[in-house]
Amino acid sequence: MDQVKENKMGSKPMFGLIMTMSLPAMFSMLVQSLYNIVDSYFVAKLGTQAFTAVSLAFPIQMLILSVAIGTGIGINSVVSRRLGEGNKDKASKAATHGLFLALISGVVFAVLGILFTKMFLQVFTSDPAILKMGCDYTYIVTIFSVGIFMEINIEKTLQATGNMIYPMMFQLSGAITNIILDPILIFGLFGFPKMGVVGAAVATVVGQMVAMTFSIIIVEIKSHDVHIAFKGFRFEWKTIRDIYAVGFPAIIMQSIASVLTTALNGILIGFSEAAVNVLGVYFKLQSFVFMPVFGLMQGVMPVLGYNYGARNRKRVVSALKIGTAIAIVIMALGTILFASIPDKLLRIFNANAEMLEIGVVAFRLICICFIPAAIGIMSSTLFQAIGMGTRSLIISVLRQLVVLLPAAYLFSFWGVNYVWLAFPLSEMISLIVAISITIAVFKKNINTLTPLDNQLVN
Repeated sequence: MDQVKENKMGSKPMFGLIMTMSLPAMFSMLVQSLYNIVDSYFVAKLGTQAFTAVSLAFPIQMLILSVAIGTGIGINSVVSRRLGEGNKDKASKAATHGLFLALISGVVFAVLGILFTKMFLQVFTSDPAILKMGCDYTYIVTIFSVGIFMEINIEKTLQATGNMIYPMMFQLSGAITNIILDPILIFGLFGFPKMGVVGAAVATVVGQMVAMTFSIIIVEIKSHDVHIAFKGFRFEWKTIRDIYAVGFPAIIMQSIASVLTTALNGILIGFSEAAVNVLGVYFKLQSFVFMPVFGLMQGVMPVLGYNYGARNRKRVVSALKIGTAIAIVIMALGTILFASIPDKLLRIFNANAEMLEIGVVAFRLICICFIPAAIGIMSSTLFQAIGMGTRSLIISVLRQLVVLLPAAYLFSFWGVNYVWLAFPLSEMISLIVAISITIAVFKKNINTLTPLDNQLVN
């Protein structure tokens, strides 16, 4: 029975396997996206200043999430490959190291948040009200960030074993807690004090702590293909190196989005606060399209990693093709949504006339990049799954720093509407590079795979 369970990623029909692995993550990501939208919806009701404050703090939240997800991707890649090789001890060792890395990351961000939050926000605003609300919000989400680090590392570990249900439940517990607490704490319902922006931050970290607690309980009381144990634990730099060989490029790749948002805010604030708010709304809403694709990525990555470790070329190719096709369908639906009803999407956040004028053009131009992005995301998933995270980093740096930012800056001289053209331009160029790198990886690493002599065939 244990052998069959261990080898399901190497034996089950591919489409059904990917859907089984991905749907729980896609569903939980959709709920997470809904939380992001609901959170911003309530904050927007506090006024333009409150929404601007949270928008300016958003890059810091993205940075926290980037480190958490990047480290988790590294853990996922190592654990899934070790399981594919049949080495459960090394897989368990990587999983245990992941919890220590989560604790260290939480402490680092708490210190950085206390020391540098005000300095960071002062770069973008001199408005005392916006600055205070932004600082209050950011202090809370950084000081208590350990919850998200712990939960995501455990989530990625279980996903690497093929268990997608518990990770979905972790995310749902946090997101639903967040959604419930947001209006209660922001507006002071049911006898609670009206906390405003601080209430939104408190709801966020409480949700993360609930998810963390749930994940730790499940790890302790349930049996898994990897065993996390601190008794006799010894810190090994080789395991850390293996995790960050994929994790560090993934962190940088994810963090670039934070750098990009910060820099774009700097460009757009030269036009108006409305332009900054449009970008903030876009990033909230686009998560509703991109998050399901990232959920798909979570399901496909361990399948790719397991079969690469087992040297099963046919299943690696099949997983990549099917995953890419599903991602394209999701992104096509997102493109239709953003192109057809941008005004209705903006009005969810009480957009004024200036935001509508800027935002309708922005949404229709940016969504051109959605379908090319689907192909790029799945290429990056392949690279990360087989331990080649640097390739993903190259594509991400090219797309967001080498092309998008300079293009946005140059286009800004022609007017705010031209800034948005930088998004499809950078995605098209990076797609060409991604396809080229994928072809090279196939020739050198995928096409030469031959099954292990001891590979179980069911």
